[in-house]
Amino acid sequence: MKIGVTSQNFRTITGHAGKTRRFLIYSENEKNTWIESERLDLPKDMSMHEFKGTQHPIEAVDVLITAGCGQGFINKMNLSGVTVLTTSETDPLSAIKLYIANGHLPPALPHKH
Repeated sequence: MKIGVTSQNFRTITGHAGKTRRFLIYSENEKNTWIESERLDLPKDMSMHEFKGTQHPIEAVDVLITAGCGQGFINKMNLSGVTVLTTSETDPLSAIKLYIANGHLPPALPHKH
């Protein structure tokens, strides 16, 4: 399983997922530990809000964690088989561990669109 996290600063979970161009990708290693396996630093025209292609690189993850997004973004990602989770948790690895352990995350702050 691959888990993506929206992170404009490559440190914390950030919101506005449709406009995000930076993502941290985590995978489970052979020791069953979640590690950062990749970083996506995409040009502006590759944000989901601007993207016009057929398959976006973030669609390769199974789960995407973000601090906030609109329902349209969630619907679009769901059509690609990606589960979107919003959360108020700011630490990427903590959020992943919480999700794996509990199947859910602390709720996100209200989304301002």
